[in-house]
Amino acid sequence: MTQLVLAGDVGGTKTWLGLFTCDAPRPVVVSTRRFRTLEHDGIAAIIARFLEQAGTPPIVSACLGVAGPVRNNASQLTNVPWRIDGVDLAERFGFATLRVLNDLEAMAYAVPWLAPSELAVIQPGTPVKGGTVAVIAPGTGLGEACLHTVGECHHALPSEAGHSDFPARTPRELELVASLTATNGRVALEDVVSGPGLVTLHRFTHLTSTCTQGPLPDDAARQPSAVTAFALNGRCGPCQEALDLFVAALGAETGNLALRTLPRAGLYIGGGIGSQIVPALRSACFLDALSTKGPMRSLVEQIPIFVILEPKVALIGAAVKAVEIHPAPS
Repeated sequence: MTQLVLAGDVGGTKTWLGLFTCDAPRPVVVSTRRFRTLEHDGIAAIIARFLEQAGTPPIVSACLGVAGPVRNNASQLTNVPWRIDGVDLAERFGFATLRVLNDLEAMAYAVPWLAPSELAVIQPGTPVKGGTVAVIAPGTGLGEACLHTVGECHHALPSEAGHSDFPARTPRELELVASLTATNGRVALEDVVSGPGLVTLHRFTHLTSTCTQGPLPDDAARQPSAVTAFALNGRCGPCQEALDLFVAALGAETGNLALRTLPRAGLYIGGGIGSQIVPALRSACFLDALSTKGPMRSLVEQIPIFVILEPKVALIGAAVKAVEIHPAPS
């Protein structure tokens, strides 16, 4: 019977689980399933349900990318009241090993193996083979990571950069910070550059006017997509401003990440929002904010920028790592 690895992408809104072959460098998907994260008591319940439906296949190793900081192979998720412990889960399900990674760390491991059809080019730049890769992904929060290449090996470095302070650059952004500070106190980067941040921007730009597109959906998970749709149809000026503010803030932080990590092999925008707004990311609103870095402008303009179109990229990256840690047969 073919041996398989289990991969997972555990997010604040949704969780993907998948079974993959042990092929390297990119495992082949056998089956995947999406779950709404908070409809379950914990990741163990989701894994048990998934494996039962899959017929309890032979799994040689597992890897989960999770939305939270990881320490000692365990994580307390940031936006979900769960603790995920790799050792406990491996013992519970009888896996030889289960590795817990930050979700952006998992995403980074997939990047070298993505096909051109799974990417949209935002800035072609001048790619350098074997150079550093960086990833930024606005979703339920904002994640960032980088991937270093050492010989034939890849080493991902996670971060919690989304929780750093939001750096306002323009008079309008200063107005935004003043408004949010009055109600929330400190303003983190992901309070603006994320799905919920997009909804916050929509609320901010409609402080003195009513949205001509009507109210947002009651389901919070659907609201960011609604804001994007309202902005792109061009029928509501404040909706368009909300998206412009988001795109500019994302562009500025993408440029900051480029300066911090010098990702000459490419900087990749993941998360569900980027793939929905590719035309906006090719606009001057994004590109000017990206590259307006004083004497470093030409350096940033040389860095290739892509949007990841493959929605299960973090799941693929977790599978890549699961195969890498697969214990060699004795």
